[in-house]
Amino acid sequence: MCRTVQETPLLLHFTAPVMVRWPPFSLCLLLLLLSPPPLPLTGAHRFSAPNTTLNHLALAAGRGTLYVGAVNRLFQLSPELQLEAMAVTGPVIDSPDCVPFRDPAECPQAQLTDNANQLLLVSSRTQELVACGQVRQGVCETRRLGDVAEVLYQAEDPGDGQFVAANTPGVATVGLVVPSPTQDLLLVARGLAGKLSAGVPPLAVRQLAGPQPFSSEGLGRLVVGDFSDYNNSYVGAFADNRSAYFVFRRRGARAQAEYRSYVARVCLGDANLYSYVEVPLACQGQGLIQAAFLAPDTLLGAFAAGPRGTQAALCAFPMVELGASMEQARRLCYTAGGRGPSGAEEATVEYGVTSRCVTLPLDSPESYPCGDEHTPSPIAGRQALEAQPLLQLTQSVSAVAALQADGHMIAFLGDTQGQLHKVFLHGSQGQVYHSQQVGPLGSAISPDLLLDSSGSYLYVLTAHQVDQIPVAACPQFPDCASCLQAQDPLCGWCVLQGRCTRKGQCRRAGQPNQWLWSYEENSHCPHIQSLLPGHHPRQEQGQVTLSVPRLPTLAADEYFHCAFGDYDSLAYVEGPHVACVTPPQDQVPLSPPGTDHVTVPLALVFEDVAVAATNFSFYDCSAVQALEGAAPCRACVGSIWRCHWCPQSSHCVYGEHCPEGERTIYSAQEVDVQARGPGACPQVEGLAGPHLVPVGWESHLALLVRNLQHFRGLPASFHCWLELPGELRGLPAILEETAGDSGLIHCQAHQFHPSMSQRELPVPIYVTQGKAKRLDNAHALYDCSHCQAANGSLGCVWCADGQPACRYGPLCPPGAVELLCPAPSIDAVEPLTGPPEGGLALTILGSNLGRTFTDVQYAVSVASRPCNPEPSLYRTSARIVCVTSPAPNGTTGPVQVAIKSQPPGISSQHFTYQDPVLLSLSPRWGPQAGGTQLTIHGQHLQTGSTSSAFVGGQPCPILEPVCPEAIVCRTRPQAVPGEAAVLVVFGHVQRTLLTSPFRYTANPQLIAAEPSASFRGGGRLIRVRGTGLDAAQRPLLSVWLEADGMVQASRIQPRDPEPRRSCGAPAADPQACIQLGGGLLQCSTVCSVNSSSLLLCWSPAVPDGARLRRVFFTLDNVQVDFASASGGQGFLYQPNPRLAPLSHEGPTRPYRLKPGHILDVEGEGLNLGISKEEVRVYIGRGECLVKTLTRTHLYCEPPVRAPQPANGSVLPQFVVHMGNLQLALGPVQYEAEPPLSAFPVEAQAGLGMGAAVLIAAVLLLTLMYRHKSKQALRDYQKVLLQLESLETGVGDQCRKEFTDLMTEMTDLSSDLEASGIPFLDYHTYAERAFFPGHGSYPLQPQPEGLGEDGRCATVRQGLTQLSNLLNSKLFLLTLIHTLEEQPTFTQRDRCHVASLLSLALHGKLEYLTDIMRTLLGDLAAHYVHRNPKLMLRRTETMVEKLLTNWLSICLYTFLREVAGEPLYMLFRAIQYQVDKGPVDAVTGKAKRTLNDSRLLREDVEFQPLTLMVLVGPEAGGAAGSSEVQRVPARVLDTDTITQVKEKVLDQVYKGTPFSQRPSVHALDLEWRSGLAGHLTLSDEDLTSVTHNHWKRLNTLQHYKVPDGATVGLVPQLHSGGAVCQSLAQSCPLGENISMLEDGEEGGVHLWHLVKATEEPEEAKVRRSSLRERELAQAKAIPEIYLTRLLSMKGTLQKFVDDTFQAILSVNRPVPIAVKYLFDLLDELAEKHGIEDPGTLHIWKTNSLLLRFWVNALKNPQLIFDVRVSDNVDAILAVIAQTFIDSCTTSEHKVGRDSPVNKLLYAREIPRYKQMVERYYADIHQSSPASYQEMNSALAELSRNYTSAPHCLEALQELYNHIHRCYDQIISALEEDPVGQKLQLACRLQQVAALVENKVTDL
Repeated sequence: MCRTVQETPLLLHFTAPVMVRWPPFSLCLLLLLLSPPPLPLTGAHRFSAPNTTLNHLALAAGRGTLYVGAVNRLFQLSPELQLEAMAVTGPVIDSPDCVPFRDPAECPQAQLTDNANQLLLVSSRTQELVACGQVRQGVCETRRLGDVAEVLYQAEDPGDGQFVAANTPGVATVGLVVPSPTQDLLLVARGLAGKLSAGVPPLAVRQLAGPQPFSSEGLGRLVVGDFSDYNNSYVGAFADNRSAYFVFRRRGARAQAEYRSYVARVCLGDANLYSYVEVPLACQGQGLIQAAFLAPDTLLGAFAAGPRGTQAALCAFPMVELGASMEQARRLCYTAGGRGPSGAEEATVEYGVTSRCVTLPLDSPESYPCGDEHTPSPIAGRQALEAQPLLQLTQSVSAVAALQADGHMIAFLGDTQGQLHKVFLHGSQGQVYHSQQVGPLGSAISPDLLLDSSGSYLYVLTAHQVDQIPVAACPQFPDCASCLQAQDPLCGWCVLQGRCTRKGQCRRAGQPNQWLWSYEENSHCPHIQSLLPGHHPRQEQGQVTLSVPRLPTLAADEYFHCAFGDYDSLAYVEGPHVACVTPPQDQVPLSPPGTDHVTVPLALVFEDVAVAATNFSFYDCSAVQALEGAAPCRACVGSIWRCHWCPQSSHCVYGEHCPEGERTIYSAQEVDVQARGPGACPQVEGLAGPHLVPVGWESHLALLVRNLQHFRGLPASFHCWLELPGELRGLPAILEETAGDSGLIHCQAHQFHPSMSQRELPVPIYVTQGKAKRLDNAHALYDCSHCQAANGSLGCVWCADGQPACRYGPLCPPGAVELLCPAPSIDAVEPLTGPPEGGLALTILGSNLGRTFTDVQYAVSVASRPCNPEPSLYRTSARIVCVTSPAPNGTTGPVQVAIKSQPPGISSQHFTYQDPVLLSLSPRWGPQAGGTQLTIHGQHLQTGSTSSAFVGGQPCPILEPVCPEAIVCRTRPQAVPGEAAVLVVFGHVQRTLLTSPFRYTANPQLIAAEPSASFRGGGRLIRVRGTGLDAAQRPLLSVWLEADGMVQASRIQPRDPEPRRSCGAPAADPQACIQLGGGLLQCSTVCSVNSSSLLLCWSPAVPDGARLRRVFFTLDNVQVDFASASGGQGFLYQPNPRLAPLSHEGPTRPYRLKPGHILDVEGEGLNLGISKEEVRVYIGRGECLVKTLTRTHLYCEPPVRAPQPANGSVLPQFVVHMGNLQLALGPVQYEAEPPLSAFPVEAQAGLGMGAAVLIAAVLLLTLMYRHKSKQALRDYQKVLLQLESLETGVGDQCRKEFTDLMTEMTDLSSDLEASGIPFLDYHTYAERAFFPGHGSYPLQPQPEGLGEDGRCATVRQGLTQLSNLLNSKLFLLTLIHTLEEQPTFTQRDRCHVASLLSLALHGKLEYLTDIMRTLLGDLAAHYVHRNPKLMLRRTETMVEKLLTNWLSICLYTFLREVAGEPLYMLFRAIQYQVDKGPVDAVTGKAKRTLNDSRLLREDVEFQPLTLMVLVGPEAGGAAGSSEVQRVPARVLDTDTITQVKEKVLDQVYKGTPFSQRPSVHALDLEWRSGLAGHLTLSDEDLTSVTHNHWKRLNTLQHYKVPDGATVGLVPQLHSGGAVCQSLAQSCPLGENISMLEDGEEGGVHLWHLVKATEEPEEAKVRRSSLRERELAQAKAIPEIYLTRLLSMKGTLQKFVDDTFQAILSVNRPVPIAVKYLFDLLDELAEKHGIEDPGTLHIWKTNSLLLRFWVNALKNPQLIFDVRVSDNVDAILAVIAQTFIDSCTTSEHKVGRDSPVNKLLYAREIPRYKQMVERYYADIHQSSPASYQEMNSALAELSRNYTSAPHCLEALQELYNHIHRCYDQIISALEEDPVGQKLQLACRLQQVAALVENKVTDL
């Protein structure tokens, strides 16, 4: 696991940047933190640094490596943007007003300053990276290109000639590394920055190597009279083969002159800047230059445009013209005094220097092309080089780059909103062909826009990320059409490879028709222009010829293929024609039912690439016949297929396949054949008699037939068939042949009686040969109805007999015949309105409307105005269509038809002449792409029957219905934006809306959309940002899904995407989900237009089981995919969350809630598709405020009082709203139900059972009375049950406290990122570890000296010899054993000598480890014969103390990097929790604690307050502040003044180590109210309340300090704080000192929250034995107090777990010292034959966990620079005891007499025991730590922590101990034979002679 490495604390002590070489695990972390999710675009990568601002980007061309200069960092990236190395460059202590210094005292105003990178360049010759920062006046350094962490040069004491970059943020510095014959030079240009930069030239040549790198000494400098007059602001620096160019903005010599854009040129070989010449640049009509790039032969510049400069224009300046302009200025200044032919000044020497333009010989410019000492310089031309804008953009441009590729110029423009625009420059125009959002919206693209060496990728830098963008995204276009439509000039369609490629990637691009380019004339994708034949019968194979224009030419051994679906055949190519053979019948797919053909795809294929494709049909002639039963022959030969008819066999066949001897009727497509087409078919042409026959009269039918020659000579019988309603009636028939090929078919006479309600009944009739072979039909037969209009030969009369009706004449009695018809009757008139101009076609429907047209020709009037009937549209008796005449507006009246002398027919409906008027539009504008639903408002718009709308000449299809006051239509696309007139045509009359034309705007652009995830239930708010978003009327967010059949059938019904509107009703929202074709569903929601740049959309709900296909926005006709709008982030639907019911008894059971408790809702996937801020939780009508949302838990704070139920329920329901999801989790009951009046039966049964159980339990207890083990077990279970009950009761309170604590810890983590964890430095850590319990270091030099320098040197020499003597292992072991054998040598002396030896041998840890290993072996041999389990139990011997010190040394790095953070977070969490509750300043008891002896049992009322603390010079705050600031501080109103000061100091100085903070006793607390109200607060003063010799300490409550009061900490001006100090000193002693005596008042007791006498039990307990005390404490804690301990324990549980996990986890590598120690203990156990695993467990526990980690847990002040209060110490003691209990192997039993702290963690200790056992087992199974590895690690530790503190003092102290037992040591050394040989006793005597009992002052 990789862990975060905190560098910031280290930087506090440095004045120079710090370089960090990252170890592997740190690099792993950076890769995790800085590498981004992959981008959707193929080949694209991203490097991001979220908390770091990136400044500059550089590329090493040969290596491809990128270098990123950032604030306080340098990053080295691979070409794929993977992090390779990193260097830390800041922050450093610096001030822009000071020159670089070594001693901070030289610059009092210096402070910790961020180091932004100002210049980043690559020197290819020396393989160095030049990096210049903002600090130290912009000095530079060089680093190795292969590893930026390696510094090659850094100026220790830079001079002002080495100040390179601007030291002010926002002031640009540009530069170039230019080659010279001997070394690379650095050209740097910078703006004016800081008061010390006036002497730094704006342009200078600097050396990269030599004695003073980066110095401009002896090199060219652009000398400026007064830099501030010109105020150059540089945009970019570029170079070609001969010159360097600098683009910048500046003003004239006078400050009030306006700014202009310039470009300056310097020869590359000119190290003195003699060749400097500049000319103005102008982009016609635009502002100042903002970005530039030197492309081949062209300088591109982006200029500010628009009224406020917020837009941009791109201009191109040809280098030929630019060079000519500069040469002209140089020539005029060299030879003509700067004046042109007209005498006007066209060139001058600028920047206020003394040089002037001169008149040298005319050949001087050629003789001195780069100037010389005698030529004028710097030259400035007056004539601006002007260019026309190639392109204009709506956003300001901040970066420009260009690429010359494939003969085309492509520009890349980065704007200030993070968008990258790709521009094709052709001729004098620029065309944006692609735009994409790269960085976050609003994050400008840096000017460092770099192309890689291959020209394939563009590297884009924004404030927090680097993106690799493909220059051409050709592969993303899947087909030829999209490739060419993309208009990407770098992309084309490679025909034979079948993909969109760069030209160089297409192998045959140089050959014709091989690579198609969208900008070529007549560039079309390969297509099959024609097929011959276009179709083929399925029954036979044949050849098909394809015509493919511009077909690529293949090599001789290459071939095309034709693919008919899955069938493949070889193609034969001749020019543009390709011949292929069709597949055999068994390879052709079957035709779909109900069709006569099947269509398959036909593709022309090269290898596996489809070059062109179309569809090809295989037809089946027999199926053609079956599809048209009424005329099978006509259908056969008249179809589009080449089918022929066999009349005798009635078969439709292909080719000439009729049976032999049978004539064939050929297809109409045949030529030169007589019998062809439908006209040659045998067919019934119609009735030979009248078409109307009377009903009820026997009629004889004769039918005319022709083309019967096909049946001559063949026996045949015919039948007539009539399709009457409900039956098919057949009549025998005979054929009568007439002349030619015609004949008559006589059907048998028959009387027709069909049941008919209408006047005419059409009856189809047809003829068959035999009973199956049907002849073709052409007409139908009708009955008689229109009597008087019918043919007279029919004999129809109007008969009035009975019911009047039309009858056949003989069927009507003679007297009943009526000669006149009834009057005309008008049933309907359509339409009822028309324009006043007339000309409207009016339709009149009715009966008896005349027999002929002449009857009605002049008989119609409309509203008393003539109406002229149309003869072609007249239908006898039933319909008249007439054209209205003009009439005044408003004329109205009925329609009237008057026929001859009959009464006129008058309509009941009235026709009205009305004038349609167009009034307004809604909306007034829409996107150029069309699709806007346009509403045209007006009056009388429902005029006439038809109307059509037009916008700008384009039809605007009308959406039905047309309403009287509104017409709705949908706009079509428009070529260019602009205004368009709106026109509506009513019949033949048109109306134009002149007052308000419709305006087509540019299509909306989407550039950001977030969030990108939602639950399937939908309803999550999506914020979409872009431009022109208000152009769309009803934006939609839509989702396409693939749904299986079950989803479609159960939930989705096929519906119309646009339901029919109704007049007066508002537009309906789109239906939630609709069925599309192809098994797709579309679900949509309407977005709200917030502004032109913001849309608010809600994610649509999607059905479960449906697979996501596409998420897109629809803005009228513009569709944008979500991924495109969000910068590549696709939208994701997460499964709906699952929430468990509140009550464990079920969702219908009420959850009992105590007011004020936090509600914890469990579930799964709760935060996958929503954030905490979006969730709403309701209890009835009240809201439960969501505090925390995790994947599995939701915590919310309910209302204080029970809210009213909603929806009429009895109890308020708990409902969670997540978007559209509403999840009801059951009712909530605030208070318990009132007791029931009746005692329930269930309770009675329960009571009886309980009594029975109780009796049984009493009997059992009596029988088992003497078995105390069983009693203890029951006590244990009872205690666990009680604890479980109590934990349930305080669970909610724990969760609430935990939520607050996690919020505080999150804030603390943010603070630690800036300040770091306050670890002690190693020397202080070692002092406190070696000599615990000492207030100061015990080895300070003695105050009295020797008085002689010589004596001091002698003693020092003696101690040095003693140090050398200690290197003898025999001497050291003898010394240790001899000292330990002395009876006067106490345990304290042993520990002291062991620590002295640890200090003296600190530089030789390998040797010290060897000594410790030997001594441990001796110790094991000693204990193995006694009780092995007692070894290392205490620190009684020197080796045990040596082991403690050795672990402290070896685990220091592990503490800092791994365990320190969770340990510090635990300490801060405890401190925060304790401070939240009251703490008694006298007794030391607290309301919030884990230690029952420290528990405040009184219910003290308190209120939290927030004080505004003044921090600054006048407020006694942090030194160095320039102004007074207000810092909020949380305190309690019950806090004493000293407690308030401690809390205030903790919060004001939260980033400062405790030792560097002011003392609480050196400051007074002042309450400030108003301008003059200052009141000094103290614990005791004249206002203190004294009663019965009890004086109460003053609190904020005593002074009535309100919430929000302003206070200040000021230095004490008197010594009146003695009481406070003495009180504070008493506090650590807790209740041991509960009162103070005041001599003047005769003994007054102090108290704070409770008086000491109010707790007599405690006093009694203090006088009792330990056992009695524990019993009393256990009995004295009521449940209410125990719940406080449980609440505190639950709140801190996470931090305790994290700490234990960090100590006992082996997920990361275990420190090698631990592995080495455990291996040594295993070895000792094996050596001495100890097989008991419990003994080895005890050894390991005693040596590491109890010896080192328990000490670290109990004493964080040994590791951190913090203050540990008594209450925090007491809580840590409980946690440490829990850790101790977890390390034991014995079973952990608790009973009613167990201490409370053991009860608290009774549940957790078994789990911790498993962690310890697993920790030991994993270390045992890991590979052993070798001596070499251990020695290497120890050697590195010795190097890292050299110069151990007070080494000589340690040797002096050690000699003092030797002197005490001098004789015994000498004797032991002399008795040892080896010691005699080594003369160890003699050497010790020499040491004694030099030191000889003298007290030295070293």
